[in-house]
Amino acid sequence: MRFLVSGLARWVVLFVGFFGAGSVYAEYGVNFPEPASGSAQEIYDIHMMTMRVSTLLLVIVFAIVFYSLYFHRKSRGYKADQKFHDTWFGHWSWIIVPTLVLGVDLTIANNANAVLEKVWVVPDDKELMDVKVTGHQWWWEFDYLDHGVKVESRYVPKEDSGDLYLREVDNRLVLPVGTNIRFLHTSADVLHAFWVPELAVKKDAIPGYVTETWVEITREGVFRGQCAELCGTWHARMPIVVEAVPKEQFLAWIDERNAAKAAAAAEASADKTWTMEELMAKGEELYNTKCGACHQVTGIGLPPAFPPLKGSAIATGPIDAHLDIVIKGQPGTAMMAWGGLNDLEIAAIVTYERNAWGNNTGDLVQPADVKQHR
Repeated sequence: MRFLVSGLARWVVLFVGFFGAGSVYAEYGVNFPEPASGSAQEIYDIHMMTMRVSTLLLVIVFAIVFYSLYFHRKSRGYKADQKFHDTWFGHWSWIIVPTLVLGVDLTIANNANAVLEKVWVVPDDKELMDVKVTGHQWWWEFDYLDHGVKVESRYVPKEDSGDLYLREVDNRLVLPVGTNIRFLHTSADVLHAFWVPELAVKKDAIPGYVTETWVEITREGVFRGQCAELCGTWHARMPIVVEAVPKEQFLAWIDERNAAKAAAAAEASADKTWTMEELMAKGEELYNTKCGACHQVTGIGLPPAFPPLKGSAIATGPIDAHLDIVIKGQPGTAMMAWGGLNDLEIAAIVTYERNAWGNNTGDLVQPADVKQHR
């Protein structure tokens, strides 16, 4: 009896959860998302053709089955025909039916193969805008190679993303509509996969290799995807958000990013002595966005792959060794080189790590110290 009650309780919970959760049920879909590129539209069309054929076959087969069950049942006095195999259809159905099915399958397969080649084979007769996509544990890096802009994209924590938890990022991949865009995929550590369903783009990012896909976005909008390759503990925290905008708006966004980069470079190169409070505030923000995914915002890390910084020999030991590992990374480990950051950013991060979580070394690292260490 106990098992019966618990079983019924589980069914009640499932029923209420599926049909009673209005906001969740409102998002329940039974088809592909609306395409936003030519290739995605072709994939959608093939999918719909396959579903129509499958539905037609399903109706025909079930109609025959139900007809036979109703009109050929024993209660109507029907006697089974044992000579079906002697009829014309009985002789040739084993060839005709598989041939028809194979013909339909080949038609679908040929169309699918043509679309797959269109997605993966980048045309050499079109002007292309190159975007390098690099997967990291666990964030995305986008390099606009034609515009000198680099964007780091990380998931937004639950308290800031609300209903879009694990579907929103701090920096979106902004792309222009009506432009041929080539994605160059690679990885800095393990296998990742860049996937945005509305764009029909899905490609593995492999360490040490560069693979490519391309797309021409046909409409404005925000399109969400994610890493589609199991890449570690925080695999789910690698969403992708593409924002497709008009070309004029995209160029204005590029100008804003370049202006911000120039301002940051000027600030970092300024001959200024920063206070502990200033470096700690800037360092906490930079650490949480660039280092917190691996070493945790609490500094306790994710051993053994990502050791803790709280009370560690690196964060409380010699400053030169600390700067060295931040700038150059640690070969053979997941610790990547952060030498691409400017002197002020590295000074702030190192100062924060040496004085946060109870480390309290009192060390104050200035941008000039980083510049000299380089």
